[in-house]
Amino acid sequence: MTVLSSRDRDEAEKKVKSSYFDLPAMDVSVAFPQATPASKFPPCTSDYYHFNELLTPEEQAVRKRVREFMEKEVAPIMTEYWEKAEFPFHIIPKLGALGVVGGSIKGYGCPGLSITANAIATAEISRVDASCGTFNLVHTSLGMLTIALCGSEAQKHKYLPSLAQMKTVTCWALTEPDNGSDASALQTTATKVEGGWVLTGQKRWIGNSTFADLLIILARNTTTNQVNGFIVKKDAPGLTVTKIPNKIGLRIVQNGDILLQNVFVPDEERLPGLNSFQDTSKVLAVSRVMVAWQPIGVSMGVYDMCHRYLKERKQFGAPLAAFQINQQKLVKMLGNVQAMFLMGWRLCKLYESGQMTPGQASLGKAWISSKARETASLGRELLGGNGIVGDFLVAKAFCDLEPIYTYEGTYDINTLVTAREVTGIASFKPAASRSRSRL
Repeated sequence: MTVLSSRDRDEAEKKVKSSYFDLPAMDVSVAFPQATPASKFPPCTSDYYHFNELLTPEEQAVRKRVREFMEKEVAPIMTEYWEKAEFPFHIIPKLGALGVVGGSIKGYGCPGLSITANAIATAEISRVDASCGTFNLVHTSLGMLTIALCGSEAQKHKYLPSLAQMKTVTCWALTEPDNGSDASALQTTATKVEGGWVLTGQKRWIGNSTFADLLIILARNTTTNQVNGFIVKKDAPGLTVTKIPNKIGLRIVQNGDILLQNVFVPDEERLPGLNSFQDTSKVLAVSRVMVAWQPIGVSMGVYDMCHRYLKERKQFGAPLAAFQINQQKLVKMLGNVQAMFLMGWRLCKLYESGQMTPGQASLGKAWISSKARETASLGRELLGGNGIVGDFLVAKAFCDLEPIYTYEGTYDINTLVTAREVTGIASFKPAASRSRSRL
């Protein structure tokens, strides 16, 4: 038997390949002309109960502005970048110019939106692309909000104006390789030294971290054993950030592993208002509401896409929208969107009136994300074979919802937060093991 060298084998393979073997993919509008791809985004048909009328004129203006931007600037490119798992950095200045970055933060160059307007902006970004929604949520509702709520006046003036324009980008690092749901048990340490602090440890699943200019790091103070917050600059000596590969969802988001090896942080970069894990709750209270609005937006986009697709796509001599089983699935999706929107809107009103509890926020995030999964699953069925390609949005949304279902508290953990509130009994830790059966 003759064993070919790798070079000879490559040459032999080239000879047997067809002349069209290396041609680029056919444009989807040519390959499948019967339906319009998501690069030309469908009009919004999911506001069946006219929820837009619940919004103030200012909130409606935010919705219109963000929707137009996402449909024009992001829809044509999102599938390409999702497939490559790369971030479209050229849209960052345009997103920064929308006047929504910084959300409900007042002053320091931030827009000072109502919680509802902030939520609507989150939904409209995620309606077209969930990854862009996550990018802005991490930047605005975690990174910037932590500086706004826990930072000194000097830190707010120094960092927030640039962050609000997205001239600089931030991330928020809590999760660790060994501590996900049990986030308060974090092991990254902060040791006091002359003039500052030395951070040592690891973080994982940190969105935006591979290109963030500022990294908000939560670490355990070795003296007090309490969680403190620190602003770490990119390229700080001892800081290493690497991209997490092979994700099936939110592929445009650049999640990173962070390694902190004796990273020095000056005293002026410690966040003075973050002195325990409880101090993060005022940040998470807002971010959990915003994260609940992300799957609302995704579900709106899925419904809008399916609504258009079913009227365009024909089988058996009729549009798919003419078949009863398809109508039933579509209406179930529509009902989900109405209920999700109403719960999200009520959460915003409870927060704005100072009545929202952690359990209410957790139930909202858990229930809404579970209904979004159901909505995307129905959409996947309605699109048949085209339900597994990103060109028609649903497959991409189907995958993007999986990490959303998990982050900011898994479904199970969020239900336990709510259950603790309504029963008065915490059940996060397993029952103690017993050497003998009680029976």
